[in-house]
Amino acid sequence: MQLYKPNKLQILIMSFCILALLIGYIFIKNSPKAIDMEFYNKLIVENRIKEAKIYENEVILYTNLGVYSIVKDGINIKQLLLITPVDVKQENKFIELILIFALFIASLFSLYYYQKIKRKNSQNQQNFTNFKNIAVEEEGVHTAKFSPSVSKVKFSDVAGIKSVKEELFEIVDFLKNPSVYQQMNVKLPRGVLLIGPPGVGKTMIAKAVAGEANVPFFYQSGAGFVQIYVGMGAKRVRELFSVAKSNAPSIVFIDEVDAVGKARGGMRNDEREATLNQLLTEMDGFEDNSGVIVIAATNRLEMIDEALLRSGRFDRRIFVSLPDLHDREKIIDTYLADKTHNVKISDIAKMSVGFNGAALSTLVNEAAINALRRKSKKVEMEDFLAVRDKVLFGKKRFARYSEKEKNIQAVYQAAKALCAYWFEINFDKIGLVGDFTKEIDKEIESRTELAAKIKVSLAGIAASKIYFNETYSNSSEDLTKARRLATEMVEKYAMGDRLLPAVQDIENILLNALEETGTFLEGMKKPLDLLIAVLLEEENLTKENIKEILGKVF
Repeated sequence: MQLYKPNKLQILIMSFCILALLIGYIFIKNSPKAIDMEFYNKLIVENRIKEAKIYENEVILYTNLGVYSIVKDGINIKQLLLITPVDVKQENKFIELILIFALFIASLFSLYYYQKIKRKNSQNQQNFTNFKNIAVEEEGVHTAKFSPSVSKVKFSDVAGIKSVKEELFEIVDFLKNPSVYQQMNVKLPRGVLLIGPPGVGKTMIAKAVAGEANVPFFYQSGAGFVQIYVGMGAKRVRELFSVAKSNAPSIVFIDEVDAVGKARGGMRNDEREATLNQLLTEMDGFEDNSGVIVIAATNRLEMIDEALLRSGRFDRRIFVSLPDLHDREKIIDTYLADKTHNVKISDIAKMSVGFNGAALSTLVNEAAINALRRKSKKVEMEDFLAVRDKVLFGKKRFARYSEKEKNIQAVYQAAKALCAYWFEINFDKIGLVGDFTKEIDKEIESRTELAAKIKVSLAGIAASKIYFNETYSNSSEDLTKARRLATEMVEKYAMGDRLLPAVQDIENILLNALEETGTFLEGMKKPLDLLIAVLLEEENLTKENIKEILGKVF
């Protein structure tokens, strides 16, 4: 869009007007202020008058405090002459009138040209907006159409994730038999949020839900909602949900929802916020049991706006973790089903700690390629060993634990699991390569509850001291969490030794928690040894595992 530019004559006139206004301002600012005799006598006594000018009926006094005027007949001119020079001037009202008139005309000219330029630019802006809307509508013809797809993926096609399937079965049943739930006036979650690292199969899980229920499936990436044109993101959200409702029962799957559902505030993005607000509105606008389920996926839960996570939107959160030993065996078995091989699946599962489903798929495929390269018709163990490092290239270091590192990590995670169970910190499971605690939304938390969370975060460090008399780098994330919680306790909630925040109070909370956790684990060494053994064998610990082991010991 090109803004209207004034010509040289208009610039000259406007400059003259601005100059006239400036002169008028100076004239008005320097106009003398009328004073009474008391103030005049004060100026005389303090010897502040530097110059005086006599007009027809008044005397203008120039002082170091300002310019003043007083009636000529009210003062003693002879007295004034003794302290300062006095100049006699002829008063000319005509000049003042001309100046005032010029200022008035200058103001009119300035206002006229300002309005003219403003109208011209407004017209250009309107023309540009109309042009942009045409372009947006043309683009919308190709982008704003949402067509449902029918998923052929079933739960049987998704190996592992047993616990995830269990949580989603009732969603499938609702989509299959909505009338049953409507008759009982049962309300199912409007939204399901799948949380987990990349490559664990969140999209495949959503497709499996749609496939099992045999309902239309609408896929949209979160980044696809955020458009360069203002309002287009919100429009796409409205259209998507409108089509989904017209095809109910159906599933709307939003991948990488953090792209559009990022917490508001800080670095503002008005278009993204408008899109997020529209998404919130659509989810609020669902009629009870409307037959539309929203499934979203993210690997950055901390980035999601709190409004999306509140009750009535994404009520249910399901953690999809990296596959454990048994899950990896099932996944590898699925990928090897159509390949001739001579390998023990359990051995491949044990050597692939930290692999997600996508990495396991790549591992099997690369091993088959390596077998062809050897001109072999069977995939052997040597093929997996040959390509393992190639598949692992670029992955995090934790995926390649040595036996010593596995023992260290098992001690670390088992201690966390035991403390989480004992101090009643809710969690799904704690594994060798990660853990998933359930952060329950609570308006009020006690000092004891916050301290318990810190103890769980420091449990691995305390156990490493007990078993190895050493600390390790695997404690980085837990240390960060513990420090954050302790800082909030002191600075936000005044839970330190003093009412006002002090760094020493933060350190005291952390040190006391570490000492108490160490003492607790020393007294629980027997069940902790058993938990470490289970974790090394199964790679996961659930609350049921811990309850069973504690029941045997005590």
